[in-house]
Amino acid sequence: MVSSGVKGIGISAHKRAHDLSDFGAELDMIEALGVDSIEIPTFDLDLVVGGKVRRPQLDALLRATRGRSVGYSVHGPLAINFMDDVWRLPRHFDVLKASLDVAAEIGAEHYVMHSGLMPRQQATGTEAAYERQREALSKAGDLARQHGLVICVETLFADFKGDGYASSPRRLARELATIAHDHVMATIDFSHSYLKMDFDGARDTFVAEIAALAPYAKHLHIHDSFGRQDDIWMYTEGERLAYGHGDLHLPVGWGDIPWQALMEQCVFPEGVVFNIELNQRYWYAAAECIEATRALAAIAQTDRRAAAA
Repeated sequence: MVSSGVKGIGISAHKRAHDLSDFGAELDMIEALGVDSIEIPTFDLDLVVGGKVRRPQLDALLRATRGRSVGYSVHGPLAINFMDDVWRLPRHFDVLKASLDVAAEIGAEHYVMHSGLMPRQQATGTEAAYERQREALSKAGDLARQHGLVICVETLFADFKGDGYASSPRRLARELATIAHDHVMATIDFSHSYLKMDFDGARDTFVAEIAALAPYAKHLHIHDSFGRQDDIWMYTEGERLAYGHGDLHLPVGWGDIPWQALMEQCVFPEGVVFNIELNQRYWYAAAECIEATRALAAIAQTDRRAAAA
């Protein structure tokens, strides 16, 4: 069971063959886990080429996705960045427009895109980048409305080398409030935000930061970590796991994200989706992770007035 205001539990698919000839088998396997929705990683499926949809590849994806009992969300290209230099923004927008076309054809409801990234710089440059992002997201929201999609802007973490900047959850909430577009909402990636607040030396504010963004978060990326910077050379992924470093995409309960406190203090919009992003390495624990995520969704608080789209 999940809370009545939660739309359902989802999980992200992984690409197998590059031509998508066996993507249907991937979706069969996921459907058998009993989830309500599947997130399609269109950023890695060769669906957009030079800013235009590649029709034969999209047709292959549609053959795999159609006729199923699950809903869909889409994670578009990670490189779309509306805080980038002005001269590159039209290219980002072309890729976004094509990616929204793909999401609409799949029948997705939520389109996940990353919030902006940029080099650390003085405040005037930072605020100019936020202004660029607001303008682009407003235009993107208009396109999303035409397609019946909700763009869900995802929280990110900073570059551990110290020269990158990403918005905090609270600042992203402020930006979404300023944009005030009913088709531009948020994706809370809890691990990304945990890493961001740790990097900023504000780990103790993590729950409060997430609670500030929660009313805008129609979409959640659920996976665990320890919020520790990935700042030591490691030989294998197993070593990163041993140290608990980085964005590990662990099953819920393997890390130390304070899930209980988050569910107690956050109020999400009605229709929020709890989508699991599980590292393929830990897929053997997928059923365990789904069960743990359902337990979180069962106690989640929702409100139809919480910035609902």
